[in-house]
Amino acid sequence: MKENMKERYRVFLRPWGVYYYQDLVTGKQETLKTRAKNEAYRLVAAKNETNQAPAFSLHLARVYWKAGDPVGATRTWQHVMDEIPKLKKGDTHRRWLTAIKDKAFDSIRNLVVLETQAEHFLKVLEADCVSTNIYLRRIHNFALDMSWLPWPVIPKKRWPQIVFKEKRAVAWEEHQKILAGEGNAEFRDYYELLWQLGGSQTDIASLGGEDIDWTNQTVSYARRKTGTPAVIRFGDAVAQILQRRPTIGYLFPQLVRWKESDRAKAFIRRCRLVQVSGISLHSYRYAWAERAKTCGFPERFAQAALGHGSKAVTRAYAKKAKVLVPSLEEYEQKIVQLNTAKAPSLHPDKQESAQAINA
Repeated sequence: MKENMKERYRVFLRPWGVYYYQDLVTGKQETLKTRAKNEAYRLVAAKNETNQAPAFSLHLARVYWKAGDPVGATRTWQHVMDEIPKLKKGDTHRRWLTAIKDKAFDSIRNLVVLETQAEHFLKVLEADCVSTNIYLRRIHNFALDMSWLPWPVIPKKRWPQIVFKEKRAVAWEEHQKILAGEGNAEFRDYYELLWQLGGSQTDIASLGGEDIDWTNQTVSYARRKTGTPAVIRFGDAVAQILQRRPTIGYLFPQLVRWKESDRAKAFIRRCRLVQVSGISLHSYRYAWAERAKTCGFPERFAQAALGHGSKAVTRAYAKKAKVLVPSLEEYEQKIVQLNTAKAPSLHPDKQESAQAINA
């Protein structure tokens, strides 16, 4: 071999019978995970060929990949996008059907998956839309998981950062404005329950009479999104709302038939009419979490109420909550007062004995 074509990698055998290779430039050594001599030399030969002619090696790899997957020669991204919704159910299924219609994906719909270059994806991402970025990542990862792609089109760390719009909670004053401007009793009760229970818009709209336990004063349901059970006790304010709703069937028979987008649009229209901006129905969920955080509501209870198994998610909802931390002295005094109030009263003779002991 000519000097300018000197091989970069060499094979060597470890005493325990496993073949390794060494990078003659960096000195790094790694195992080839084989005890077969022929296999070891073929693997290192492939690495040397890739180092000397990377473009040709990439083309050769695609040829081998297509040979092992005959359909791969014609599989397009539209085929990948069509397969994903088949594995989804309910609202997630509907969201996927909407997402894959995104016009930003038009440039890659008929592109063969194995012929995709990074610039193809970067063109899609030029739209600079959060949902496009999120769903393209999911489509790409699905193809990788299904072994329809031999390697990532864009390395994980090279994807454009997802920048979400600022999200905030509904303020009490805004909530009162919305209620005052809403003439439909069902909508008004719906917004009230969102404020009091902190559930997602679909979960609250889907509540039925059978989800209410009047004996224990609890509302329980399984989250549509995750299937996680959510259980929360209610007080007099929620009881008054529930008493106004149907006792059999859905609490909100009109709203439950609407799609998420329709309920969201109706809420946005109401907000515009009462001159409230920057919030959505999901903002009620943030409001509940922030209120819980502010008043010192235990985190484990907040998780159960929100239907979240992750503490990180619950904390994220309440990250803007303002909490006034009391002084340790003040907190200790309150604990002493509480314990004193709970202590059983003593007989006068015993009180005198206790005082003598303390003295």
